[in-house]
Amino acid sequence: MKHLSIRGEELKNKVAQDYFWLYDCSKIIGNVDFCVCMHQSQKELYEQESFLWAEAKKGKADIYHSIVQLILTIGKARTFDKFLPAPLLGAFDAEKIAFIPYNDIHEVFYLNDFNWNVTPSNHETKEFKLIHKKVKTIIDTKALLFNFLNDDRELKKFIKKNFIVGKFGLTKIRIDKNNFISVFNKWLVEVKPSIVMNWENAKKKSIIEADFYLADLIAQDNKTLKEQLFVRLEKNIYELDRRLNDMGMFDMVYTQFNDKQVAHTQFWNKYERPPKEEYWDYIVERRDLLVPQDVRERKGSFFTPQIWVELSQKYLPDALGEDWQDEYYVWDCAAGTGNLLAGLTNKYNIWASTLDKQDVEVMHDRINNGANLLHDHVFQFDFLNDDFTTLPQSLQNIINDENERKKLIVYINPPYAEATSAKTVTGTGKNKKDVTTQNKISEYLTNKIGNASNELFALFMAQVYDKIPNSILAQFSKLKFIQGTNFTKFKEFFKVSYLGGFVVPSNTFDNVKGNFPIGFTIWSLNNKGAINNISCDVYNEQNFKIGQKVFYGDLPQSINKWIKHFENPQIDSIGLMVSAAPDFQHNKQLAILSKQQERYCFKINYNNLIVFSVYFAVRHCIEATWLNDRDQFLYPNDGWKNDKKFQTDCLAFTLFSNNIQSKDGTNYWIPFTEYEVNAREMFDSNFMTEFINGKPKPPKKSIHILNVLFEPEVPYNVSPLQFSEEAKDVFDAGRELWKYYHQQPNCNVNASLYDIRECFQGRNEKGKMNNKSTDETYTNLISNLREKLKILAEAIEPKVYKYSFLKQ
Repeated sequence: MKHLSIRGEELKNKVAQDYFWLYDCSKIIGNVDFCVCMHQSQKELYEQESFLWAEAKKGKADIYHSIVQLILTIGKARTFDKFLPAPLLGAFDAEKIAFIPYNDIHEVFYLNDFNWNVTPSNHETKEFKLIHKKVKTIIDTKALLFNFLNDDRELKKFIKKNFIVGKFGLTKIRIDKNNFISVFNKWLVEVKPSIVMNWENAKKKSIIEADFYLADLIAQDNKTLKEQLFVRLEKNIYELDRRLNDMGMFDMVYTQFNDKQVAHTQFWNKYERPPKEEYWDYIVERRDLLVPQDVRERKGSFFTPQIWVELSQKYLPDALGEDWQDEYYVWDCAAGTGNLLAGLTNKYNIWASTLDKQDVEVMHDRINNGANLLHDHVFQFDFLNDDFTTLPQSLQNIINDENERKKLIVYINPPYAEATSAKTVTGTGKNKKDVTTQNKISEYLTNKIGNASNELFALFMAQVYDKIPNSILAQFSKLKFIQGTNFTKFKEFFKVSYLGGFVVPSNTFDNVKGNFPIGFTIWSLNNKGAINNISCDVYNEQNFKIGQKVFYGDLPQSINKWIKHFENPQIDSIGLMVSAAPDFQHNKQLAILSKQQERYCFKINYNNLIVFSVYFAVRHCIEATWLNDRDQFLYPNDGWKNDKKFQTDCLAFTLFSNNIQSKDGTNYWIPFTEYEVNAREMFDSNFMTEFINGKPKPPKKSIHILNVLFEPEVPYNVSPLQFSEEAKDVFDAGRELWKYYHQQPNCNVNASLYDIRECFQGRNEKGKMNNKSTDETYTNLISNLREKLKILAEAIEPKVYKYSFLKQ
């Protein structure tokens, strides 16, 4: 609750301050608890004096009781005879506020033979109970209820629109294409629980909350206005899946409300229904925005942005010829509401199928409103499970004809759910249940495509390849089937030729998590060939072409294969490096720490420090972007071994980019001596400065195995290291930061860079380190260090490509 712990008078002051600051809330009218009035200058012009008479209760109160108490207070004093009644009565507590039009309730004040001379606050009198009985239905149907926390913006908008001198009637909140999602989120909280439905079981049958919301939203007088919606509101019941039977009668299932429709009525009292008709098609077409995330991932309920639909339809003629729409057939077998087909002109050559009947109904409704499709070419079909003999005969004729099939384009934006996630790999999560195994073809295709069968989009690709051989596949998808390490067997099965395509940022698609390239690629399944690499045009968020990028499928072994050669767990470590998959997407998991993690960690020691610094710097010196997100780090050539400048640049970068913490053990990573930073005491370890100066001393307990050299080609350092100018600048910037920290009164003499950042930046209430510090000197010093590190990273970057750690 917003004002749970405050007293009644303070609550009234807070509500007045937060919501009615433009009005006079100091006026006392009769015995009414809280009044919102116009200011004195306005009273001289208008007869009306007040906007609201309300009852206020601290804590959490029964809104019905509060309104009844207000009615008894007004009726007892006959306040309406002495003052012009406010157009709204109301009640509020620490959690919520309710309004009810005075005209809807005023008749109660003229009851015959009613004893108004009772104490309004006594809820046990027969008079209180009688008024409660008379007005309960009115409150149920007419009250406008707002939650202070959840409906803050709507409440302020309602007050602004209705607390106007001389205004007649209520102006409700309008719903349009900009706010229909936020209204839906509130509907889920306030209305959904009042609908009689086992939602988990309903979801298994593709019945979801969004369809009930759309039935409510596009309605007038509680009657749905769009005939083709899967769910329809008919006064106080919802009708589902209405269809004509063979007797010409309607068959349907229905459900109703568990509270006599009270929550539903009070919710929609706040909003103007229906929205303007010009928004109806857009809102229904964007049903995907209301579909739960797990359902979207499994069923492909993702709306392809119109700019990329149009762009894809420019690439199709480049690959297939200018007359492709007349010479080829098109089937979108994951059509959703059919927006991918918008802009195509030959409706006789287009078919659209989707998993959910609701989406079929939407497409049929769009056809009735001018969409360029045929009713009989739009149908419900589960592409991964249903028998192809159930397809429309016209489409079967094409698929079953070897020559006609070559002219069929499967044009799709398929579902992308996968069974595993980062948490599965790290051991902290579980596989997503039934993501792919619930499909009949999963076991059959797993033998052909291996681990790629964990991905729904890969199952779609394999199903097209297997069931519609020699056709054309034009699809939106991730590009992991080209680059991903789990797709080796898939590429042995999926022999095709690439005809062209482009990539765009994933954040241009609604509700897609992550920042990676989504590609539109066109493939001939008739011309067999291995997918070695493909070149795609690159477009930014504004649909500007910004270049080209090659995605490689014939990559050498990964950088992780290389680094394993340098691990020697027999030598005591000075730090641990968390193992992470070898691409930019997983670089955020790659860190150097002092403490063992749940994930596997490599041990860093005096013998492999340089090599692990190369590994760490190579992976972190180039910023991760949406375009390189899936790029793989590779097994390098041998050129790096003789490049001492490259090695020491990588060491300098790593020394000032790690997450070592002294609280987890001895800090071996201090890159300065006590004298350089004016330390108050001796450090627990001078390992790093001695290593840099050619005098490596491993941890004391490891002296007995000093003669163990795991990698003869890259031994531990035995002479002073030479650093580039860029690296020296980093050391200089870091030294000034360390010196400033050691001037602090309670400094930790063994502090790491992470410890220093934590000292000055602090942590928030969730325990996460803050991004900024209030210490201006520290802010300048850390900014300078970061700037020098950026320059050093730019010096390292060209050699990342030179030594083949990455493909250009």
